[in-house]
Amino acid sequence: MLAQLLRRVIATQILIGAGLGFLLFKLGQGPVWGVLAWAAAMPFVGMILIDTVTAVQSRGNEGIRVWWRSLFGEFNAGIQVFLFRQPWAIAPPTWQPATGGVPKVPVVLVHGFMCNHRIWDDMSNALRANGHPVFAVDLEPLFASIDNYAPIVENAVEEIRRQTGASRVALVGHSMGGLAIRAWMRRFGPDRVARVLTLGTPHAGTRVGPFFETANGTQMGWKSQWLADLTASESDAIRALKRIAITPQDNIVYPQRVQVLQGITPTVFDGIGHVQMCVNVPVIQWVVQQLDDIPPG
Repeated sequence: MLAQLLRRVIATQILIGAGLGFLLFKLGQGPVWGVLAWAAAMPFVGMILIDTVTAVQSRGNEGIRVWWRSLFGEFNAGIQVFLFRQPWAIAPPTWQPATGGVPKVPVVLVHGFMCNHRIWDDMSNALRANGHPVFAVDLEPLFASIDNYAPIVENAVEEIRRQTGASRVALVGHSMGGLAIRAWMRRFGPDRVARVLTLGTPHAGTRVGPFFETANGTQMGWKSQWLADLTASESDAIRALKRIAITPQDNIVYPQRVQVLQGITPTVFDGIGHVQMCVNVPVIQWVVQQLDDIPPG
């Protein structure tokens, strides 16, 4: 379970920070309260280091000012998601009814690599407030083949259809989640799909490796055979169901502007990072707008 893994990572970072603070204190290079300060700061330092390294590696030809803006935005998003939300996801995900608005099409939210359903907190709240029942899934095991996630998506689709009586659903995928939706469609068909939106999904693969040499990480590699086979299996009718959003400052999925599918013109959001796509207000508004014209039945 990702939440448990993240809690262990945070605990380890706190212990390392406390150890560093204690060492400095014993060497006469810091006050005793520095032990607590270092312990509290180390998880944030780790997140900032990861985001900085990936942002430097993935930087393209975009302007420096928009790059800096995306980096600080990714700092904020990463801290929210990886320190304050995902580690504390105790209860399993389930469908949630709409909280306002005119009843609209149900939505299944599918997260990406090393994430869980809590990354969708802001998106889920906005969709539910606009009349959409929502089911945000957890993809587990963490490092399995993406094809193994198709039954998880299938169960969510059938459960939210059963709860709402809808014949079709919309699906929104972030990063690897977009590929999991495509893998689900390859296995179970598109008949129950009203629309598919992908955010920062590596449709062409990413060069971020070799950090993620796992089954799903390998499948997401740059121009992998798995991706080629997945794309070859899709008809024009299936591609017509899809809408794609990308950011030229994506620090995980790059090269950024080639993450598209034939016949689909992507919507481009400048100045935001990879994780930030799930919490960014303009992106959330775009998702809501893209689903607004779909009838609830």
